[in-house]
Formats: sequence, C-alpha cells, structure tokens
Amino acid sequence: MESGYFALMLMIAGVALLVGAMLYMASALGPKRRSPIKEEPFECGMEPISLPSGKVGVHFYLYALLFIIFDLEVAFLFPWAVVFREISLVGLLGVVVYLGIALIGLLYAWKRGALEWA
Repeated sequence: MESGYFALMLMIAGVALLVGAMLYMASALGPKRRSPIKEEPFECGMEPISLPSGKVGVHFYLYALLFIIFDLEVAFLFPWAVVFREISLVGLLGVVVYLGIALIGLLYAWKRGALEWA
C-alpha cells in the first residue's frame, strides 16, 4: 500500500519539477523587449477605445451563481446513482435529505425573487 503512495508522490514531484523547469527556461531564455504597444490591454484583436459604459445587473450574477450551485448538486448525485443498489435504504434517505436541503435553497431563492429577470 505504501508503494502506491510512493509512486504517486514521485509522479507529483516529477510534474512539479518539470513545470518549474519550463517556467524558469521561459523566463530566462525568452525575449524581454518591452514597448508601450505591448503594455496596452488587448482583447479580440481590437484596440480598446473606452471603458464599457453599460452596467451589468446583479440578476445575471445571481442566475450564474444559482446555476453553478445546482449544477454541482447534480454532479454529486452521479456517484450516488452508480452505487444505488449497494447502499440500500440508508443511502436513499441520505439523498432524500440532500435533495430536500437543495429544494429548500431553491424555494428560498425563488421567494426572494432571485429567479425573476427584470
């Protein structure tokens, strides 16, 4: 059992050494010519004209946050579904509690108006 951990640690150390060597070689051997043009922000091949004038509403961020939360909850359901037959009633009750808490969170967000786009 210890040999498995030793191999894992050896692989992690090797990857860290390789990444460190690549970063060092890129900084030591790479060109270092600075110019005002290279220091400007660059996006999509266009020169920046001005700062964005419009504001993004907070509802967009609330939707994104709720999507991530409930998407991760679904991802946590997949391992449960894989071993459903082995965990029997105890596993089923655990998932019912888990989904109940998720449903309470969704109802709370709905009641607070986080799901209304306006």
